[in-house]
Amino acid sequence: MLEGVKVLDLTNVLSGPFATLHLALLGADVIKVENPKDGDLARKLGIVPAFNKALMGTSFLAQNANKKSVTLNTKSPEGKEIFRKLVKDADVLVENFRPGVMDRLGLGYASLKEINPKLIYCAISGFGQTGPDALKPAYDQIIQGLSGEMAVNGDERLNPLRTGFPVCDTVGGLNAAFALMAALYHRERTGEGQFIDISLLDSIMPLMGWVAANLLIAGQEPVLMGNDNFTAAPSGTFRTRDGFINIAANKQEQWESVCNVLGVPELKTDPRFQERDTRKKNRKELTPLLEARLAGEDTDVWVEKLNANDVPSGAILSLKEALRQPQVRHRGVLQKTEVPGVGEIEVFGLTALFEGCSGDVATPPPTLGQHNAEIYERAGLDEAARAELKSKGVI
Repeated sequence: MLEGVKVLDLTNVLSGPFATLHLALLGADVIKVENPKDGDLARKLGIVPAFNKALMGTSFLAQNANKKSVTLNTKSPEGKEIFRKLVKDADVLVENFRPGVMDRLGLGYASLKEINPKLIYCAISGFGQTGPDALKPAYDQIIQGLSGEMAVNGDERLNPLRTGFPVCDTVGGLNAAFALMAALYHRERTGEGQFIDISLLDSIMPLMGWVAANLLIAGQEPVLMGNDNFTAAPSGTFRTRDGFINIAANKQEQWESVCNVLGVPELKTDPRFQERDTRKKNRKELTPLLEARLAGEDTDVWVEKLNANDVPSGAILSLKEALRQPQVRHRGVLQKTEVPGVGEIEVFGLTALFEGCSGDVATPPPTLGQHNAEIYERAGLDEAARAELKSKGVI
């Protein structure tokens, strides 16, 4: 879908690379511009030391399929000049430096749009380009804490609680990808370039819309509920004979079906549980009554019975089980690619499926500077020029 769109990717670690990964999976020509010494920091991040030493850490492998890599020292005069050449015919530039870094290099949006007025420039940072906290350093965990996200997790025994993956970085990347697609569409209609300012803090907060609405509109502070769903009961995690099950009886008829399937029809008319709002208030009394019945069968048995009666339910899988479940295989969520020096790996492909247009993992994550010859030759640098620039540490 994005064939012919040229993207200059100056990003590191997660939020930016996750954004440009989606563009690459959609067919854009994503050129990863990395420092000549060791490239994207993610190249050294991961649990396999040998991969880290080879600058192909698992963190890098996860986010950089379908991209090309060039090395460039943008602090040097020669590097700046080469970068400006790359910008001339670029459609998109994405960076996730602290605000002001690109301006100090003389490569900020105001400078680059003079070279290429149609350029779409996306800056991703922890707090955005403006505001009292704009220049503060930020990692995912810092944003999790400042956003209120950690405060609404867990229960009275364990709080605050961090989400088990870098949710703020990831959502920031998705927000950037979404904004870039909108900017490309806008340019198609108007011919205008665009500056996009993405803040990780801004990006995560709307995901708490329902919880925030209870506070903003109804004045209700978040209640720590652990694995329970605050909108309904029974809706959450329950113990079975061999483990746990998620049950989401969000409608009145689903609640009544739960009672029928579990063989406790009397609970339907119990005044503590008869109505939705009273059930929510009395969930601590309700849960043990349901778990007493659920303890009689294994999770898989209850999942089948409840789903057959239109009550959404499911097992709670380990990550390994989740990645290998038949539905995930059927949808092609994971794709295989062969990485030289590493072997065959599995990475996530595009999870939006388009009719007649694939989002396949076509090429493995690149080694550092793998595409220097290809990209710089296009920019008019022959082999002798490249050798000289390499000797100077420019590429």
